[in-house]
Amino acid sequence: MIDLPISLMHAVAVGITETSDLIGKAKAVLQIEISQLQLLADRIDEHFAEAVTALHDTLDRQNKIVVIGVGKSESIGKKLVATLNSTGATAVSLSCQNALHGDLGIISTNDLIIALSYSGETPEMTSLLPHVKKRAATIIAITGNIESTLSKHSDIVLSTEVEQEACPLGLAPTSSSTNMLALGDALAMVLLEKRGFKSEDFAELHPGGNLGKYLLTKVSDIMRHDADLAVVLPETTVQETVLAMLKSRSGAAVVADQNKKLLGIFTHGDFVRGYQENRAIGDDLVQNRMSKDPVSIQYDELAVNVVKIIRDNRIDDVIVTDGKQKVVGLVDVQDLSNFDFA
Repeated sequence: MIDLPISLMHAVAVGITETSDLIGKAKAVLQIEISQLQLLADRIDEHFAEAVTALHDTLDRQNKIVVIGVGKSESIGKKLVATLNSTGATAVSLSCQNALHGDLGIISTNDLIIALSYSGETPEMTSLLPHVKKRAATIIAITGNIESTLSKHSDIVLSTEVEQEACPLGLAPTSSSTNMLALGDALAMVLLEKRGFKSEDFAELHPGGNLGKYLLTKVSDIMRHDADLAVVLPETTVQETVLAMLKSRSGAAVVADQNKKLLGIFTHGDFVRGYQENRAIGDDLVQNRMSKDPVSIQYDELAVNVVKIIRDNRIDDVIVTDGKQKVVGLVDVQDLSNFDFA
């Protein structure tokens, strides 16, 4: 046992205490914010549904969503705009200060305004409201004060009121900012569903980087075919099937008829299990050893769907067809690593 100097032991003890204290305070902050988010969720009512409908109708008539705010609310508004645009809802951010000095022209007749202000009494916001109301079809207020000037000038009011900020001084916007951010996300996500926005639509708006590749890559882009695909007739022997698998460097062979109609699949696992039962398996016909009704996917589907199929079914190979059960390819789990899907 090593004897440590008392001073060092004291320093270690203090360090542990301070670390524990910091962790405890961090958890307390998060617990406060979680509790305020729960209150926000409990307040969701028909006004929220009305807001989503107004957003939907605005986009349906080819108008846009304009998000305005001041300070931290403006920053949250920019995040909301980014989320809306990334999900196909045309939106722009407008600074209240800039709007008062010439940028009001961004707002077209019948656009919808989302106005963010926790107090609802920010001078720049209240000064702008009469001018905005002349141009916009609908104003949705997201505020912590439903009796504020902003609320009175708005058509729909969504409350983000909090009982407690997470700031120990009660000064820095914390819980209130989180509530505003979360409510914006809720609007964007429910609007997405109401508009029938799908992953394919999302892919079209995110063509760049790994995300674009992940969403735009089709099954046909990653499947094995031609010389890399082992396709055998049902009357082929197991030995000949294994040789075809080795030649194509594949862990499976697709069993199909003369017209390439899918009948089954024979995998390395099938061979191992069969060999344990009968060492003369090589002379048997593959139709007696294949797995019938194998999982398949169409060549024109998104490649991400293959990942889900492999994970959900716990398999290594997915047969690719043309939609009429005609075999055109095979996706091996190893192929996915080249596309960062695995």
